[in-house]
Amino acid sequence: MVKSMRFGSVILDMAVEQGGNVIGSELNKTVVKHGVTIIGEGNIPSLLPLNASDLYAKNIETLLLHLADKDKFKWEMEEEITKGSLIVHKGAAVHPSVKKAVTA
Repeated sequence: MVKSMRFGSVILDMAVEQGGNVIGSELNKTVVKHGVTIIGEGNIPSLLPLNASDLYAKNIETLLLHLADKDKFKWEMEEEITKGSLIVHKGAAVHPSVKKAVTA
């Protein structure tokens, strides 16, 4: 079956710890057979928190780099991302959901 797959295809053998579903898969290794990458990661769920943490950190980094230049934060009050993420500015509520609560 692996031989008949397109070059560059990827297989994730999720049963590799129990012997595997793919001939050629190896526990905790990624191998290439006949141009097909076979991933034999033994404990996939343990990797998910790491990936989620990396993604969250990258998103926060991107947001902060957008809101700041090399010297300081730049508060472009009409810019969509700033408007959506800023809650209070110079002591005043600026986010619509907070403004409603303050005036209610």
